[in-house]
Parts: sequence; C-alpha cells; structure tokens
Amino acid sequence: MLTSITDGILCCLTGKTTNLVLPLESSEPSDGFEFVEVKPGRVLRVRHIKPEHQHIDREKQDARKDKTNVDCDANGDASPEDSIDDDDAGTSVHCKRKITVYRNGQLVIENLGDALHSEILQCQDGDLEPCSTVEVELADYKEMPSSPDPNPTPPVPLPSGEQKPAPPPRRRRRKPKRTVLIDSTRVISSCKGTDSDVALFFVHGVGGSLDIWSSQLNFFSRLGYEVIAPDLAGHGASTAPQIAAAYTFYALAEDLRAIFKRYARKRNILIGHSYGVSFCTFLAHEYPDLVHKVVMINGGGPTALEPSLCSIFQLPSCVLHCLSPCLAWSFLKAGFARQGAKEKQLLKQGNAFNVSPFVLRAMMSGQYWPEGDEVYHAELTVPILLVHGMCDKFVPMEEDQRMAEILLFAFLKVIEEGSHMVMMECPDTVNTLLHEFFLWEPDMSRKGEADNTVSICDTINTLKIKKPMDK
Repeated sequence: MLTSITDGILCCLTGKTTNLVLPLESSEPSDGFEFVEVKPGRVLRVRHIKPEHQHIDREKQDARKDKTNVDCDANGDASPEDSIDDDDAGTSVHCKRKITVYRNGQLVIENLGDALHSEILQCQDGDLEPCSTVEVELADYKEMPSSPDPNPTPPVPLPSGEQKPAPPPRRRRRKPKRTVLIDSTRVISSCKGTDSDVALFFVHGVGGSLDIWSSQLNFFSRLGYEVIAPDLAGHGASTAPQIAAAYTFYALAEDLRAIFKRYARKRNILIGHSYGVSFCTFLAHEYPDLVHKVVMINGGGPTALEPSLCSIFQLPSCVLHCLSPCLAWSFLKAGFARQGAKEKQLLKQGNAFNVSPFVLRAMMSGQYWPEGDEVYHAELTVPILLVHGMCDKFVPMEEDQRMAEILLFAFLKVIEEGSHMVMMECPDTVNTLLHEFFLWEPDMSRKGEADNTVSICDTINTLKIKKPMDK
C-alpha cells in the first residue's frame, strides 16, 4: 500500500505512469501463444490452440473434393460443395422481423418468420419456457383501436331539441421515424469439436486477460475445438500504447476485426465477457455469414455505450495508481460471490485487474459506441446464449432480461452461485452450458403446427443441465 502511494506521488511529480504493461512471463508452456501485430507497433498476445486432427481432416476433405470433382465430371448432376457439406447441412430457419422506431422513442418489434423470441429466466433446472410469435412492445405503448364489432349496436336516437355532441378529435396516425425489415434465411447446425470448420473466439473485458478463460480454453481444446483468445491492447502481455485514442471502442474493435479475419473459419462462435460482449456484437453484425453462434456472459443490456463523466475512473492516472489496492479489493468483492483465498488465487492466476492506471482510465473513457443501441442488437439473427451470474454486482439481472427481449434468438441462463466472473467461479457449469449450446441445432419438424409457427425453444432439449455438486 505504501509503495503504491509513493509511486503515485512520483507519477504526479514526473507526469509519467510508473507501471507500463509489458509482456508477462506465463506459467503455461509457450506452445499455443502467438504475438500478432495488428498495426505497426501494436502487438496483441493471442492464445491459439489448433487440434492435430484438423490437419488430417483437411487432407481427407481435399481427397473427397478431388474424388467428387471426378464424379461430377462423369455424371454432371452433382455439386462438389453439396457432397462435402451433406454431413453439416444444419437446419434452415427463416428469420423475418420488422423493427419500427417512432419519434416519441417507442420501439416495436414484430417477429414474422420461423425464428422466435425465447428466454430462460432463472430456471434452476434449465427448463425452457414456451414462446410464441407476437408483437413485442419495448416501451410504454398505448393500446391501438380494437377490431370492429361484427354486430354493432344501433345508435340511440336523441330527443328533439337536443344538440348532437361533437365527435371526438381524430387521432393523427403515428409516423415511424425509422423502419428496418429483416428477411433472411440462416442455417444453424451443431458445432462439434471434430469439425474442422469450427473456431471458438474468447474475448475478455476491461481489466482482464486471456488467462481468465483458462478453464474454458483447456476444456474445449481437449474436446477438439480450435480456440482463439486474444489479450486486448494494454492487457495481459499485449503492448500498451501511451495514448488514450488507442483504447477507444473503435480502436479495440478494429484490433479484434484483424484477429477475427486472421483465424476465422467457416463457422465461428464468439464468447464474450462483460465489455467483450460489445465486441462480439460488433463482429456478429459485421460478419453475419461467418459468425454462427454467440455467447454473452454478464454483458448487460442492449444500450449504446457512453462513458460516465462522474465515474471514479475519470480521476488522474496518478490518483488511480494510489487507489489501485482499494480498486483491486473492490473488484474482488463485486466480481466474485465469495471473497476467500480461492477467489484471490483465481484473480491472481487470471491476471485480472492487473493493468496500469492510464490504461484503465483510457478504457473506461473510451467506451463510446452510439451505434450499439437496441435496434442494432435487434438486427442480429444469430442464435445467442446469455449467461448471467445471480450475484453479479456490476450487471443487474434486468439488463440481461432486456437483452433477451430484444434479440431474435435469446436463451437466458442464470447461475445462482456465480457472480460477474462466473466462468472462473463455476467453470464446470459454464463449460457444460456452452458445450450444449454449441451442439444445439433447432428441430423444424414441427413447422406447420399452430398457425404455421414453430416454437424453437421447445426443441432445445440439450440445454437442460444441472450444476454439478461442489467438491
């Protein structure tokens, strides 16, 4: 504590930050760690685990493709792509919805296709509640006139001499400020670890590092998945530019775009935590054909990002440096459901909240993303799993519920024993839940029942899990 205060005073006197984030020595083997230069002088550490079976699968796929090409030349009635992709054809879902924004700020969403709104609200055993295709009103909305009565009552004649009352004023028809119509077809398939065209991307939030995903990276790599997890600029072992503009949302989003384009496969699954959820949303919106599924862990509501001017992180970097021990303890208390020796060790191993005060201040001040509003999220057609820790003191439950209402595919799972760092507190539960979601594929065999609507949430049997007993 005394050392931190002394360093803070020197920081104020010299005008320089005392602790720059430099590449750290990892306790894990160097295999799987890469340093990628996304821009000149801007280097990110990336953990990339590529299963060995993918090399064999690619050789077999090439052999199958050559053989299929010969068969096509001989018969002339088959497509190579169709022959290769038969095993992973998936289920085709019609995604159609109308998003209307009115001038008074009201937002109305109508689901018109096969893809239905769905949510799992605090179900301990993971049971999915039924859902239907209805018009969703997301703000205070006055009732519209009802349909006319088929047997109207004749008007009562007025006595002679009485004046007929004036008719009520005609209500002006509301004119929408903006209307967005989404009409597309998406193929959703089961993503197995043995599939060579599947890649998992893990994105951490403010103050974290790729090390917070250690349990998930080890678990899914053992199952055969290709996993990619970067350190954001200024975090972990990535370089830390000493300019605030390097930590805006747009600068970090371009970094992750470069990482995504470098490692992306045909079917990519994005897993984000906290602030990292916003970057996953950005990539899913930018690359709808490449992003197959998304997982949002304690990501908050579907609102545009705007930095708070009254936040403690607006204080000078030297003051934040003096307060760093208090901030670390506050993060431990708010980020974990329990504050024991185990949680302190997890925080240390995950290299969480181990960033310089300058980077922390710039990250919090750079969270400006006006495009990421409710309409932006409502335009997503990718299936999304929402994971929320019941004891989370950073993200209220209502924000994730709001997100579930906005999204087209929304499966909300609440883990009662978890908090903001739920993937570190309950790794077995989170890993099982994510794996079941990766393997999930909608069953459209019931299409045509109940007025041509299909309840997709009723067919997701794989999401029924139970939390393992604590050892």
